[in-house]
Amino acid sequence: MTGYYDDDSMIRRVHRERVVALSGSRALLMQAAHPVAFTGFFASTSSLGDPYARLERTARVIDTVVFGSKQAADRATRRVRATHRRVRGVLDRDAGRFPAGTPWAADDPELLLWIVATLADSGMLVFERYVRGMTRDERERYWQDFRLLGSLFGLGESDMPATHRELRSYMHAMLTGDVLHVTEQARELAIAIVLRPPVPIAMRPLVELANFVTIGLLPRRLRREYGLAWDPIRGIVHRGGAEYARRLVLPFLPGRLRYAPRRLAQPA
Repeated sequence: MTGYYDDDSMIRRVHRERVVALSGSRALLMQAAHPVAFTGFFASTSSLGDPYARLERTARVIDTVVFGSKQAADRATRRVRATHRRVRGVLDRDAGRFPAGTPWAADDPELLLWIVATLADSGMLVFERYVRGMTRDERERYWQDFRLLGSLFGLGESDMPATHRELRSYMHAMLTGDVLHVTEQARELAIAIVLRPPVPIAMRPLVELANFVTIGLLPRRLRREYGLAWDPIRGIVHRGGAEYARRLVLPFLPGRLRYAPRRLAQPA
């Protein structure tokens, strides 16, 4: 059975890299910085109590769409759209520019676009930082692949930036405008994800390394709003580590370690 993408598509070439999984926590923290999206996609569901479950669910659906058959992708995204149609409400408190009582719906195109855009932006950033640079054409193809993915989640063509250049303009406007605002609840989510994940003590060194990467990848404004410590020395170490991995580690890893196994769709 054929899928929506083939092996030459940029979305497959990017997301087959295990290291791109590092983009998940960054994308989630960026999503939670939108106070209405945070309420609609986190606080109104069990995601606030178990943010890693949300990461896992999102990763599973994305993998199905990117690497599975069209039939499996349609089933997975149909379930997501049906869930989104049922999830709606109003803000119970002021959050940045949004007053208490502001209505929200999980299938609001503006909220869905922020979710999709942060996934694309984060995936591209990690790939370029840890794997290799992308040409202008590759970035464009990657975003066009994500536009297709966005359409499967219910976004219309006019709901999304038409080009990668327009995506960059959209991200810049969001990060410099007044829509984003890290609430206290979102800050608690950051602590749960970045500082105190529930892992065995033996895993703490790896977690701290992943935390360091996540914090360094966040836009400066959001890092500050989340209250995550950073300084120029950390920035130099972060960049040096990424360069070391890109030049001296990934190119020499065997495929079974470098590439994630495909989660192909199961028969109906």
